[in-house]
Amino acid sequence: MSGSSAFVRARELLVPGCRLLVVNLLILSVLQVKSQPADTISSGNSTRCIRNTSIAVGGGMVGTLLLLDRAWYAGYDRSPLHGFNDGTEWLQMDKAGHLFSAYTLGGWGHRLFDRCGMGEGWSLWVGGSMGLVFLSGVEVLDGTSAAWGFSGWDMVANIAGTGTYIAQHRLWKEQRATLKLSARPTGYAVQRPDLLGEGLPERILKDYNGQTIWLSGNLRSLTRSERLPQWLNLAVGLGAEGMITAEEMPGDGRYRQYYLSPDVDLTRIRTRSSFLRTVLVVLNGIKFPAPALEIRSTGKVVGHWVYF
Repeated sequence: MSGSSAFVRARELLVPGCRLLVVNLLILSVLQVKSQPADTISSGNSTRCIRNTSIAVGGGMVGTLLLLDRAWYAGYDRSPLHGFNDGTEWLQMDKAGHLFSAYTLGGWGHRLFDRCGMGEGWSLWVGGSMGLVFLSGVEVLDGTSAAWGFSGWDMVANIAGTGTYIAQHRLWKEQRATLKLSARPTGYAVQRPDLLGEGLPERILKDYNGQTIWLSGNLRSLTRSERLPQWLNLAVGLGAEGMITAEEMPGDGRYRQYYLSPDVDLTRIRTRSSFLRTVLVVLNGIKFPAPALEIRSTGKVVGHWVYF
């Protein structure tokens, strides 16, 4: 394998690994924060909680970036900060993933600081920007490595994901539309197991053919109808298939997919258990399996009894 081919393969494998580390880091952070209403926390405890949370989140982000630097970038030459145009890769499914990641991490960050009793404005802007800060750090590492480059399109997606969360909370004090992810194994990984994964866990993370990013709207919040269940959502999804390389190859048959499916907003299910509330918040980033209508860019329409 040539040096340039090795660089391409390394870049294609990097992003899914980063996502796994980020998700693990933030889940652990969320589970360590007490699910105590802000108005029941004393001033001293609030200050201590904010300090400890800031140290844990900041230290976790820095530690994860250092780990990424040693694990992926140390074997390649360093270079001055430079750009890389990857806007045409993977039918932009990787950009949809950045949108989802920034949105999800921002939501978790907001909840972390809000539960500590930080002021509403501060908790929203500081916590809500957590995904953008971390993913920007990853882009800087990309941009200072000769094997990769700083992606302006990635940053656009990161900013859009953060803005989607913050704007909704500023406008409505709630998330009326939530970004979610679903993933399933596909047959494309068999053709390129080195790139799309060899086992099921790797394929779920690396195979963009099986990933769908959803915008899930809460029907009761959007319609203001008191007759609808609080937890009932309607989701539209974006996916793509036919991809065994980042860039389109002649005759590879790749196409986009658009979905419509009912969904569940787990954060609107009432429970007195603080632990269960935390679990529901984390799991709400995953699309609930349900019937779905799929419309392909080729013109074909497919129905699924259960789609995930």
